[in-house]
Amino acid sequence: MRFNPKARLDTSRVRDVGGSSGSGGGGMIPIPGGRMGGGIGGVVLVIALLVLSQCAGIDLTGVLGGSSTTSSSSSLDGSMFSGTSVDGSSSGGTHDFSSCRTGDDANNSEDCALVAVENSLYDYWSGVLGDRFQPETGVHVFEGQVQTDGCGSATEDVGPFYCPTDQTIYLDTDFYQDMLEGQLGGQDAPFVRAYVIAHEYGHHIQNLLGIMNQVRTQQGADSDSVKLELQADCFAGMWAGSATTASADGEEPLISDLTDQDISDAIGAATTVGDDYIQERTQGGVDEESWTHGSSQQRVTWFKTGMAANNDVDACDTGVGS
Repeated sequence: MRFNPKARLDTSRVRDVGGSSGSGGGGMIPIPGGRMGGGIGGVVLVIALLVLSQCAGIDLTGVLGGSSTTSSSSSLDGSMFSGTSVDGSSSGGTHDFSSCRTGDDANNSEDCALVAVENSLYDYWSGVLGDRFQPETGVHVFEGQVQTDGCGSATEDVGPFYCPTDQTIYLDTDFYQDMLEGQLGGQDAPFVRAYVIAHEYGHHIQNLLGIMNQVRTQQGADSDSVKLELQADCFAGMWAGSATTASADGEEPLISDLTDQDISDAIGAATTVGDDYIQERTQGGVDEESWTHGSSQQRVTWFKTGMAANNDVDACDTGVGS
C-alpha cells in the first residue's frame, strides 16, 4: 500500500488519548479477540447484549448483573446519549500525529499511515453517502485502558472497537502484534491494519444508516450480530475496492497503489478473526451457537463482495433484522 506523496493529511480526527481509568460499561463493537484469549465468550456476549439495550431501549441490568453505564434510546445518534466524558489527556501516549502532513509522511511512518487510512475512509464514504454522511468523532489510540463517552471503559483485552454512542473508533495498536500476530498466528502488515480500521469504520456507517437499531439476536451463526459484523466486512471491502479510484470531480485518491499482496493480507486478517478460527485455536473446537462475528469463510466472502460492489451499499445487505 502506497500513499500519494503529495496528498495533504488531516490529523484533526486522530489522537492519542494515552490511558485512563474508569469502571464498567458496554455497547462497544469490537474486532473479536483481544488479550482474553479469543474474545468469543462471555465478554463479547455482554457487549452484544448492551448493544441490544441501546438499540431497542431495553433495560438489561438484571440480566447482566450490576449497573449499566449506558443510557438507552431507540436511535443511535450519538447526540441522543449521555455518558462520561472522554479522557482526552495524552498521559502515557506514545503516538505523535502532529508531524503527519503529507502522503509521503504516511509512506514513512505507521502513525501517519493510520491518519492517511482514516482520511481515505472519510473521503470515500463522504462521496458514497453524500448528505447522509457525518464523520466519526475520531479515531482514538489508547494504551491499557480507555474511558469512552457512553460505552463505559474498555481495556486492551477488547481489541479495536467502535462505540456507537460517541461515534468513535478506539484502537489499541498493540493488538496487531500481541493478539492478531502473536496469539492467533496472523500477520501484522500495513493493509491488515487498514482492514481493521475500515471494518470499524463500517460500523460507523451502519450507525449513520440506522442499521444498528435493527439488531435483535446476538449469538449464533444466523444471528443479527453476525450479520452486522459481516456487513462491516463488506463495507471495508467496498472501500478497499475503490480506494485507488479518483473521485467524481477528478481529485486524485489518497491511496495511490494497492497490490495483490495487500488484498491477500486483508483476506488473511479476515480469516484470522473468524469465530470458527478463533474457537478452534483457543478452545480446540467450534461452537456455532456462540458465534458473534461469523466464520472465516463468511468474513472473506463478504469482504470480497464489498470489493466487487462498485460503491453500491445495497450489495452489502446481509439481512440484519430479517
